[in-house]
Amino acid sequence: MGIALLRTIQELPNLELASICVNLTLLLVFLFVVSARRIFVCAGRIRPLKDDSSAAASAARPIQRNDGEIREVRIGADFKLSLVCCFYVLFVQVVVLGFDGVGLVRDSVEWHSVDWSVICLPAAQALAWFVLSLSALHCKFKVCEKFPLVLRVWWFLSFVVCVCTLYVDGRGFLIEGSRIQLSHAIANLASTPALAFLCFIAFRGSSGIEVCRDSDLQEPLLLEEEAGCLKVTPYGDAGLFSLATLSWLNPLLSIGAKRPLELKDIPLLAPKDRAKTNYKVLNSNWEKLKAENPSKQPSLAWAILKSFWKEAACNAVFAGLNTLVSYVGPYMISYFVDYLVGKETFPHEGYVLAGTFFAAKLVETITTRQWYLGVDILGMHVRSALTAMVYRKGLRLSSTAKQNHTSGEIVNYMAVDVQRVGDYSWYLHDMWMLPMQIILALAILYKNVGIASVATLIATIISIVVTIPLAKVQEDYQDKLMAAKDERMRKTSECLRNMRILKLQAWEERYRVMLEEMRGVEFKWLRRALYSQAFITFIFWSSPIFVSAVTFGTSILLGGQLTAGGVLSALATFRILQEPLRNFPDLVSMMAQTKVSLDRISGFLQEEELQENATISLPQGVTNTAVEIKDGVFSWDRTSPRPTLSGIQMKVEKGMRVAVCGMVGSGKSSFLSCILGEIPKISGEVKVCGSAAYVSQSAWIQSGNIEENILFGSPMEKPKYKNVIHACQLKKDLELFSHGDHTIIGDRGINLSGGQKQRVQLARALYQDADIYLLDDPFSAVDAHTGSDLFKEYIMTALADKTVVFVTHQVEFLPAADLILVLKDGHIIQAGKYDDLLQAGTDFNTLVSAHHEAIEAMDIPNHSSEDSDENLFPDASVSNGGNCHPDGNNIDNLAKEVQEGVSAAEQKAIKEKKKAKRSRKKQLVQEEERVRGRVSMKVYLSYMAAAYKGLLIPFIIIAQALFQFLQIASNWWMAWANPQTEGDKPKVSSMVLIGVYMALAFGSSWFIFIRAVLVATFGLAAAQKLFLKMLRSVIRAPMSFFDSTPAGRILNRVSIDQSVVDLDIPFRLGGFASTTIQLIGIVGVMTAVTWQVLLLVIPMAVACLWMQKYYMASSRELVRIVSIQKSPVIHLFGESIAGAATIRGFGQEKRFMKRNLYLLDCFARPFFCSLAAIEWLCLRMELLSTFVFAFCMILLVSFPHGTIDPSMAGLAVTYGLNLNARLSRWILSFCKLENKIISIERIYQYSQIPGEAPLVIEDSRPPTSWPENGTIDLIDLKVRYKENLPVVLHGVSCSFPGRKNIGIVGRTGSGKSTLIQALFRLIEPAGGKILIDSIDISSIGLHDLRSRLSIIPQDPTLFEGTIRGNLDPLEEHSDYEIWQALDKAQLGDVIREKEQKLDTPVLENGDNWSVGQRQLVSLGRALLKQARILVLDEATASVDTATDNLIQKIIRTEFKDCTVCTIAHRIPTVIDSDLVLVLSDGRVAEFDTPARLLEDKSSMFLKLVTEYSSRSSGIPDF
Repeated sequence: MGIALLRTIQELPNLELASICVNLTLLLVFLFVVSARRIFVCAGRIRPLKDDSSAAASAARPIQRNDGEIREVRIGADFKLSLVCCFYVLFVQVVVLGFDGVGLVRDSVEWHSVDWSVICLPAAQALAWFVLSLSALHCKFKVCEKFPLVLRVWWFLSFVVCVCTLYVDGRGFLIEGSRIQLSHAIANLASTPALAFLCFIAFRGSSGIEVCRDSDLQEPLLLEEEAGCLKVTPYGDAGLFSLATLSWLNPLLSIGAKRPLELKDIPLLAPKDRAKTNYKVLNSNWEKLKAENPSKQPSLAWAILKSFWKEAACNAVFAGLNTLVSYVGPYMISYFVDYLVGKETFPHEGYVLAGTFFAAKLVETITTRQWYLGVDILGMHVRSALTAMVYRKGLRLSSTAKQNHTSGEIVNYMAVDVQRVGDYSWYLHDMWMLPMQIILALAILYKNVGIASVATLIATIISIVVTIPLAKVQEDYQDKLMAAKDERMRKTSECLRNMRILKLQAWEERYRVMLEEMRGVEFKWLRRALYSQAFITFIFWSSPIFVSAVTFGTSILLGGQLTAGGVLSALATFRILQEPLRNFPDLVSMMAQTKVSLDRISGFLQEEELQENATISLPQGVTNTAVEIKDGVFSWDRTSPRPTLSGIQMKVEKGMRVAVCGMVGSGKSSFLSCILGEIPKISGEVKVCGSAAYVSQSAWIQSGNIEENILFGSPMEKPKYKNVIHACQLKKDLELFSHGDHTIIGDRGINLSGGQKQRVQLARALYQDADIYLLDDPFSAVDAHTGSDLFKEYIMTALADKTVVFVTHQVEFLPAADLILVLKDGHIIQAGKYDDLLQAGTDFNTLVSAHHEAIEAMDIPNHSSEDSDENLFPDASVSNGGNCHPDGNNIDNLAKEVQEGVSAAEQKAIKEKKKAKRSRKKQLVQEEERVRGRVSMKVYLSYMAAAYKGLLIPFIIIAQALFQFLQIASNWWMAWANPQTEGDKPKVSSMVLIGVYMALAFGSSWFIFIRAVLVATFGLAAAQKLFLKMLRSVIRAPMSFFDSTPAGRILNRVSIDQSVVDLDIPFRLGGFASTTIQLIGIVGVMTAVTWQVLLLVIPMAVACLWMQKYYMASSRELVRIVSIQKSPVIHLFGESIAGAATIRGFGQEKRFMKRNLYLLDCFARPFFCSLAAIEWLCLRMELLSTFVFAFCMILLVSFPHGTIDPSMAGLAVTYGLNLNARLSRWILSFCKLENKIISIERIYQYSQIPGEAPLVIEDSRPPTSWPENGTIDLIDLKVRYKENLPVVLHGVSCSFPGRKNIGIVGRTGSGKSTLIQALFRLIEPAGGKILIDSIDISSIGLHDLRSRLSIIPQDPTLFEGTIRGNLDPLEEHSDYEIWQALDKAQLGDVIREKEQKLDTPVLENGDNWSVGQRQLVSLGRALLKQARILVLDEATASVDTATDNLIQKIIRTEFKDCTVCTIAHRIPTVIDSDLVLVLSDGRVAEFDTPARLLEDKSSMFLKLVTEYSSRSSGIPDF
């Protein structure tokens, strides 16, 4: 029987046999895989089995994987359908098996002979589908996100066999009429739809089962990660089909079509695309290169290539394939024309040709998209990795290196240079593709025009060579343009940082003019760059015309016979050749630009870093010495002959308090820097045992909320946090903020007062719980009361068992120190305890006696109020300069009294705070706003009308249309005039042929030149107009705008967005117009030959527009999100570089590095999706146009011979070959244009900022001598910072008589600085008014007001430039007057010592001058200005007491005829004022002469004075 069965099987049809073999083979493979897996599992389980109950329990538990616990499993419709299909096919096969089985039984009864072969196939199929169905069902229980490979191969092969069988059966039945097994044929037909679906699923791979895990991947990268989006992009594990069609992007686009996308909708990047992965790879390769050959310059380009060569190689495959396939069309056109003429070489040749054209186009379309997307992803990886490297370097730069690179330059490395290197990925393959394209083109031309193709080669080389010098010139202009742009950006960022000073001094117009002049220089280079670009465009478009004219001319001269087919094939080739020729100059200039950028980045990455060995760090507890310096010599500038610090010897035991004091510029801050390892060490050694925390002199505050600033990356511990807030005296300030510690701080802590910033810094340091605290003059910015409380709570209590080194000018804190170091000219001239140093005399004495002189001024009232003060000072023996030792308890009682006497005003403030919490008032800094939905037509029109009222636009369109018309005419002429086959007679003589062709062709290129020049002219005028409008709008914006807008946002607009408007948009607009006209031309030619194409073109156009609309809904939002996500990267960059010393002081580089990587990923997520979305759209567009082209081809082939002119048909095909590229370029240029227009939208936003009041009001200008007397009247003044924020000053009324000294005091946050801002009208009053000499200041222009007032502000600011420029930017004074002012400000001698005298350079932020010296420069400005009203806003906070006394003396003598308003923390500065105004919570608490206020026992002023004198008199009893 077995032999009979075998024989019958052998007689089966081939397909049935194949089917049985496939099924049985796969069944065996399947069984083998399953059993192998079982064996491995058993081998892995060597440990003994537990009892059954535990096994049962483990079976019931949700399955756990390495990549996290499964939270829930969603079964998708795809899985359900797959399962249904499997069981359906199984059912069909079982029915057939049953049917055939019954038939066999019937046959055996009737004929006694059985044909077993009938049931072989259904039996094998039924068995196979039984296993397949169970296997598919098993996937549900195993929670497989993908179907097993065996299963997918099985499904695919089943479908292939099914289709083949259908074909064979159908053919046999219809044509040969042969007998077929009917049951098998019906079953096959019935199974086909189900198998087709399973085949599709097999290609896709995904099973439709979604698993939501709590995994590391799904955990946020950092705590800040949005909880909303925990999906990783499907790109990472998409199937082949999904990758080829980019359908993995569908879910995102469908969300975008329903509503505007948010950042949380955008999936996370796959791990391999994240910044961290790429940074690690590139960094390790860079370090390896540096280590391999330390003497040689390492090549950054080589490091990048080593890191990303695999991606580049994979991409090269697509690029190469694409190039090969693109030449199939031009090669075959001549055969096609021959076929239409009537030469048919084999049957159905026409359809084979049409099929070949279609297949080639299809492959070209798919490879193009993969190539472009690959290139973009490669660029993104390189950018992320380089940005991270530049950032890390910025955190580690040494001080010398930092002087070579301003923060603006470093931000530019990241914003511009890194971008450029990333963009080079587009040109990466052009280097080897260009020769390949030229060789292919020459081969095709040789076939068509013979030896004349040599002329083509020569013409091609000439057109390439001509562009090289042009590209050189262009690159030169680009460099100059970049340099001019850098300069302008530096100045702009400086102006934005110091806008408050500019407004207070009424200098903003001068700086606006300066910025406009800088823009003028930049514009000069921009103009040259754009016009040279226009000329290059002309050459690009002319080169294919030149090459074709030379080729045809040579061919005719050599007497060659041109045919229509040959000519059309050549023309199609020239058109393809145009692309590489056009790209060549781009490639050359891009290579040069990228090299410049790589050199700049590479140079920066090799800059000197901080010395690793500057300090020797020992772990806590190794030794009892906390800090030890032996023979230390340190210098900021290694080349200078005089070191900054020399001969430093110091040993600090654990738990000691060390005070550092000295005159301004004696090297106190540098001394702390040497312990931190910030200042370059020349010799000696520094040992530090334990962790350090550092508080800088000028506060560095991160934008974010107050809590984030204090925690500084540490986890929140409530009790510890509360203690820190208490120790830093922040509790009351936080109560006054409407959002408490969740108040968002503006750029550089702009909405905090100086004292608050300083205390937030102190809180940050305390919360870190370090071993050693380095504090740089932390008490200068706070008032006396807060200062003494801080000292007591912070240094004496909270840091009681820590090592503290603090720089201070407040002599009253010195007695509490265990060791005092006195510095002078970079040497420690004295060291010891307070009493020892006093007895030793010398410099320390001068400091202390200066302080006592100041205190003496306060003794007079003490004597006069002896009776009233008796209970305060029971033994008030006041002698030798107020050196009294009051009882410590009394001070405590006083402090209690102060606290208990919480006035009604304070309780009201607390109530208001609670109310504010309820209503959740808005924050100062809002999320960056973005327009949603379509870019409004208004933006386009405003741009078009910006230049010459839009008059150039119609001319641009006419020029482009004429160019297109003449091009088609020239091609038509060549196709029409040449004979169709070899041997026919030409229609015109060869001279006429070539003459007419050249006239038409070169005529068309002139119109392109006209268009290019017009576009450049238009773009220049529009860009300049938009820039000036935005600049004027920003400079005239009120101060509240700068307080609530991080500088990064404004810089983003004046740099990146402005660059787009300068260089991109005009050419994008021109490009869009030209592509539109070209597209119309192509469709026109195709329609003229076969009008039937219109039947497809119209629906295609509708489909394209619909898809474009669908895509734009998501793309627009993605581009907007990208622009917004770029700002935080730049902002963190600038901020970290400014606070690098603090970040390093706390050892937080790693956390900031992580934060930077996180922000880079936040930027890359929408960026990656927007790139993929463009390719998604183009792929679909090109597929549509490929089908239209195929339809046109089939029409041409189907027409009977002779009904259509072959040369015209050939022309239609020549143009049709270009259809898909043109269509996708058209859509792309439109989308890119709309994406770039968003830059105009953003600039437009900042061109409409409501401005301040007018600078000058012509009708109400004050007299030139105003203010003569300087009387200031405040009448019921109410002030709030913004509409939605609470009132800060509540109805302040008082009058400051002219020519008197007014002291303004009050606790931190009581409204002192706000009052001054209202006086200068930085904030307009919400109610009430201010009169100066009876003129209401709100009725005159801002410049008239501010130029007549003088201020020495709290934060002294210097501008980059020279000393002269800083004192007199308006150039109103002579050198003599400037020297006088400098001498009075005690800076004359310092500046005379410098070589360049008044032209001595000032670095960015005045970094090469000490804070005290900057304060003296501010005083010099006031002395020069000679205004009648002078405001001192805590002006002497950062100088030592001796310098302070000196400044006070200068002010008393120089400004004796002026009204001087002084806000002071040091009571001696206001004790000799004529009047004192005490503010409390924005209200006037007291206003009287100091003497009267001191007599009144209940006065707040008395309390402030008592606190100050008690803390200042000798050693406080802490």
